Amino acid sequence: MKVYDLMVIGGGINGAGIARDAAGRGLSVALCEKDDLASHTSSASTKLIHGGLRYLEYYEFGLVRKALQEREVLLKAAPHIIWPLRFVMPHARDQRPEWMIRCGLFLYDHLAKREVLPGSETVSFAKHPSGAPLKDAFKRGFVYSDGWVQDARLVVLNVMDAAERGAQVYTRTACVAARRDGEHWLTTLQREDGSRFDVRSRALVNAAGPWVQSLIEDKLAMPSSKSIRLVKGSHIVVKKIFDHPFAYIFQNPDKRIIFAIPYEKEFTLIGTTDVEYQGDPGQVAIDDSEIAYLCEMSNRYFHSQISPADVLSTYSGVRPLLDDASDNASSVTRDYALEMDAQGAPLLSVFGGKITTFRKLAEEAVDKLAPLLGNHKATWTAEAPLPGGDMPGADFGRFLRDLTQRHPWLPAELAERWARAYGTRVAKLIGQANSLGDLGAEILPGLYEAELQYLVDAEWATRSEDILWRRSKLKLHLPPYADKVIDAWLAARSQSSRQALSA
Repeated sequence: MKVYDLMVIGGGINGAGIARDAAGRGLSVALCEKDDLASHTSSASTKLIHGGLRYLEYYEFGLVRKALQEREVLLKAAPHIIWPLRFVMPHARDQRPEWMIRCGLFLYDHLAKREVLPGSETVSFAKHPSGAPLKDAFKRGFVYSDGWVQDARLVVLNVMDAAERGAQVYTRTACVAARRDGEHWLTTLQREDGSRFDVRSRALVNAAGPWVQSLIEDKLAMPSSKSIRLVKGSHIVVKKIFDHPFAYIFQNPDKRIIFAIPYEKEFTLIGTTDVEYQGDPGQVAIDDSEIAYLCEMSNRYFHSQISPADVLSTYSGVRPLLDDASDNASSVTRDYALEMDAQGAPLLSVFGGKITTFRKLAEEAVDKLAPLLGNHKATWTAEAPLPGGDMPGADFGRFLRDLTQRHPWLPAELAERWARAYGTRVAKLIGQANSLGDLGAEILPGLYEAELQYLVDAEWATRSEDILWRRSKLKLHLPPYADKVIDAWLAARSQSSRQALSA
């Protein structure tokens, strides 16, 4: 049996980042995920790469500084799936005073070096394009910069990079048990069909997200010195409320923050809630009170009023936050802790964290583990683009122009979507095609066999949900029956593959 250096449990952003970092330092890595990559918390974020302006209010200056530093790194590493976004904060007289917000934004601008993003400014809504959709009571506001990310794609690209550096990836494969066996960990994995196999490794990484504590206590039968607090965050999607490129951050009377963000060109994304959660993290869903709350907060600011009947789509995720005994869910720290158990073969467990700081978390995790495994190679991910992100000058606009010039037969909308999703890897998708006909059958409007084949072969997609919701957001744009069409295509492809193997 092969002995891996690391067995990583969890295919969310932290497990993906750790697998990538470790593989890039020459460690042999296996990663398992019980469902699809990014199928839980990591695809249910507000999709922001941000310092966390509101965390300044809780004096988490170290976390904000670390996140701001990472914001710049990630904008350069993956300019196809991460890009700048300007946020507008309307000022309400009954909320935080103007001087306090200005001080907060000054800190936000200067806690870390900015090379990509412009700083903050004060604006008059009578003169700024973001003012028109707002109610007349809002006269002034503040504009600052953060970043937008296609969160599930960020996870997939990290896993793709790990695999290309030698990692073995098992999706839809659950860890059912793990134990120390001499100098190694022996981890039992179970496939969807119920079959089991063992993986032997020199160290084990528990990056199970909302299940991190239960994995330690139930699967490993060990005590844990730390605990997590499950906080549900829910979002709603409605037809676009405004038609400009700015996003909004709203301060609400209950001190909570919600965002209203341009989404998939045709929609507005509104969220998030912060609600204590006690149930199964795999069954999390928005409830009626959360929908009503998000509609109410949106209506407090916009001329265009929405109701639950206007909600086209929703999603919810459980954030596994490091329990710091805070009184309310909104103030629980978004920082992380790495717990190392080196009483025998090393076990490293990841508690907490946020998508913006995943790379730094991964780097710190491998810094702890690698020396124990005799590996002393230098850190490397801070300067390395993610798959598809190797564009000259990290200039997405220039890349898109070059793509359309090289392939003038690609419809403009399709070229932009593919450039955003796949970056320079779109060359692998297009292959030798010189026309739309060379891409295979158009399975659904704008969705060709070549893309489906790429997602299956290169990105571990096995279900329509993987393709329509996590690898893309085509679910919002295609007919309601799209999932059945794709599942039928996947089933036919799988049957053809089986027949070819048995021939």
